[in-house]
Amino acid sequence: MTGKVVLLTGATSGIGRACARAVASSGATLVVVGRSQERLDSLLSELRTVAGCGEVSGLLADLAIQSEIHTLADEFKSKHDRLDVLINNAGGIFSSLEKSSDDIEYTFALNHNGYYLLTTLLQDLLRASAPARVISTASAAHGMGKMVFDDLQYDNRRYGSGWSSYCQSKLANIMFTRELSRRLEGTGVTANCIHPGFVNTGFGKNNGALMRFSMLISRPVQRNPTRGAESLVWGALSKEAEGVTGKYLYNCKAKKPTRRARNDEDAARLWEITEKMTDTVAAWSPNLDVS
Repeated sequence: MTGKVVLLTGATSGIGRACARAVASSGATLVVVGRSQERLDSLLSELRTVAGCGEVSGLLADLAIQSEIHTLADEFKSKHDRLDVLINNAGGIFSSLEKSSDDIEYTFALNHNGYYLLTTLLQDLLRASAPARVISTASAAHGMGKMVFDDLQYDNRRYGSGWSSYCQSKLANIMFTRELSRRLEGTGVTANCIHPGFVNTGFGKNNGALMRFSMLISRPVQRNPTRGAESLVWGALSKEAEGVTGKYLYNCKAKKPTRRARNDEDAARLWEITEKMTDTVAAWSPNLDVS
């Protein structure tokens, strides 16, 4: 990967941090994204001790806030003239409903819109760097998700909203990947998503005592972050994944997602809705500057 540029979001903890170490060891130029300067600095110090590490740097951004995603894309473009691999990994689960500063349900804003908008703003670099890859973290939780198109923002739904909004966002990740792959056909840029498995990280521990207890008692069946990151790293870096696109990966191989996730009409509909939410309508038309 020497001479290649990789951008990784959600890099400062869990499978993102494990992925960052693997990418660093490949010799790639790695740009990691996080919300805390302190945690970014800690990660960068760690990465620079990894054998074979190439150039590493960090950028601050909250991927639930659209203005910060625009700033992130601008800062990245000001420093790099290519992007070989974009790894969309930032995400979370929240026990209570809240809206982002863009007035979008927070889980949807972070877990889905963040992936879409960053990829859209960097599509020109990805196309120019082809063969290039986009790899995104989804989840088997998509199987319990449902796209309620007349109430995506949970204005009318309440019961179990934290978990159901998370499942909906993970379903959206797979639909986004399928539609992205279709739109990138013939460009040399591939798009895939992964299920990391049930991983022992800090994920979900911000949601009260019950969630923390659930994570504690289930620890014996949880994967460690390095194991959880394997499919993400495989999809991002391996020669075997070259040319593979539009797939949902688990344990470094393609796995069939649910029937809902394979509904391409719904995927196209979700794409159109997301365009409007992010003010990027027609951003994927040829030669259109969306910066």
